[in-house]
Parts: sequence; structure tokens; C-alpha cells
Amino acid sequence: MASIVSPPQKTVDIQQNKMISIKELAESGGLTSVPSEYTFASNPNDQADQNDPDHSMPTIDFSLIMSTSPDQRSKILHDLRKACEEWGFFMVINHGVPESLMKNMIEVCQGFFNLPEEEKKVYQTRNLLDPIKCGTSFNVEIDKVLLWRDFLKVISHPQFHSLPKPEGYSEVSLEFSKRIREVATELLRAISETLELEADYIEKSMNWDQGLQILAANYYPACPDPENAIGIPPHTDHGLLTILIQNDMGGLQVQHKGKWVNWNAIPNSLVVNLGDHMQILTNDKYKSVWHRAVVNNKAPRISIAVPHGPSLETVVVPAPELVEKQGQPPAYKGISYHDFLDLQQSAKCYMKSCLDAIRL
Repeated sequence: MASIVSPPQKTVDIQQNKMISIKELAESGGLTSVPSEYTFASNPNDQADQNDPDHSMPTIDFSLIMSTSPDQRSKILHDLRKACEEWGFFMVINHGVPESLMKNMIEVCQGFFNLPEEEKKVYQTRNLLDPIKCGTSFNVEIDKVLLWRDFLKVISHPQFHSLPKPEGYSEVSLEFSKRIREVATELLRAISETLELEADYIEKSMNWDQGLQILAANYYPACPDPENAIGIPPHTDHGLLTILIQNDMGGLQVQHKGKWVNWNAIPNSLVVNLGDHMQILTNDKYKSVWHRAVVNNKAPRISIAVPHGPSLETVVVPAPELVEKQGQPPAYKGISYHDFLDLQQSAKCYMKSCLDAIRL
């Protein structure tokens, strides 16, 4: 059942109220350089490669995953296994999510970011799993450098939550979250098969019917000096997999074979990346890959990342069937998804992989 969350009556605390959104700052006029608190020192050796033939990005045709032809399914499962092993990122085409729905989702998220600052501030919160939260940067309590992005995070499963504003957000986000979760479900079944497990293995072991889905919209305004700011620094995602859509400004970069690569997505494709819990579950067979968001000086970028995870209570461990098959000991100790999310937000894992904290 849908839950539309009205603005809470309590005001947010004073420190949180002092945080100006990057959208408000960027549109304040007269900004010709990046303020010192947003200055991100990048390594010149970490520049993204351009047009390297060694970095041909994998594309998965979703219609073949749904095919009843054994030959077609065998071929696409081979391609999917290769994408998971070699990249941890891939594009999905022919996925069945209407282009109009994807565009409408980006537009209603733009509508939220365009709301007056006072209306958005009522959703500012430090509580990790509040059903709706918005803010700026990553975690202003521990950020050493502020990020050139504002965000809106809305939990859409196991219970769907929504916003009363902007108009249309509730209807569009409900349909979008359902369609994206359908794609995620079929991808997880196919990934299970690439691991030579039963198709529903991941669904059952991760309590998928109660699994967490978050609609995470990011707004990156045009930046006067993009070389000295960062949208989101290098990180990996929690959960099993993330599905992302974006406007046409680009900005996603992925680490592949030790180099940063500009991810040039096919128009209207879905960008999919494996999360930390897929790496735990597969005992390092499939990796959660480092990626980042860079900014530009031309126009705002909007992305909507939809991470999908187990239920919050699920304790994720390497799959015993895979551990036995690999002949290797488990690489990770068990941890509930909820505790992992807490760990990710802590100073201990700031700009580090949380997987290192639970590696055996």
C-alpha cells in the first residue's frame, strides 16, 4: 500500500539547517570558482581514459534473458557471466521500461529539486532509514570535503513511500519502482544461473520479497571549475545490484583494469552495477566495482540510482554452495544488511570499502 509522507511538524536541528544545498549555492549568482569547502584534490593520474578499445562496455539484451530459446538464453547467460566477472557493470537494452516513464521519473525528481528550499528542508534527517530523506553532500557530519550534489532518497520497497510534491511524483515513482524491480528480479535470476545455482537461489537466500529498494535521485548543478570539485568520489554500492538512469549529461566513471573509464551509456539503456552484497554472496567471484560521479560546467546532471538489497534483517554470508565449489574458505564474516548500512555511514568506512571491515 502506498504511503505518502507529509512534511513532519518538527523542525530539523540548527546545524542541519545551516547546510545550504549545492543547487542554491550554484544558482546564487556570481560564483566563479569552487568554494574551499568543496575543493576536491584529484590525482592527475586518475583521469579517465578516452576511447580505449580495451574498455568496450558490455551490453546485455534483456529480451534474450526472457527468451524461451535455449540457444539464445545460453548465449546471453554466457555474456552476463563475462560482464559480471570482468566488469561488474553493464548496460541493459530492450528492458521493457518505457522511455517515457524514464523521462517522467527524471522530470519529477527535477521538480523536487526545484521546490523552495524551505519545503525540501523538512525532509532533512540524519536517520539512515527514514522513508524519505534529502540533503547535500554525503554525510555532513564526517565529510572532509563537501560534494557537488544534492540528493533525495525514498524507500520504495518493501513498503512504497512517496511525496505530496511535486505533482505527479507519487504516480510516476510508483510505476517506475515497480518496473525497475521487475527488471532487477529477472537479472538476479539470470545471475543465479550464471553461478550454476537454481534461478531463485538469490531471491530465497536474500529474502527478496522483503528486500530493500531505494529511489536515490542525485542533482549535480553545473560547476564553474569541475576539475576541482566532485559529484560523488570513488565508492562501491551496498546491496545486490543497482540500476541507474540519467539525463544526457553523463558523468559516471567506472574503474576497470586499474583505470578510470567514462561510462558512455546507450540512450534509454539501464546501467546496472553489482553491489557489495553480491560480492559477499559470491565469495569474491563477482566484484562490486569502484565508480564515481564527476561534474561539468555546462548543465545540471540528474541521475536516479535504484539500489536493491536483501531484507534488512538478512545476514549475508558467502553462499555455502559456491564456497564448496570454489574450494576456498569464506572470505567474509556474516553481517546483517541493516548493520552493514550503519557501517557504511560511519567514519570507519569513510571513502573506504566496507568489505574490508568484514573480510576474514
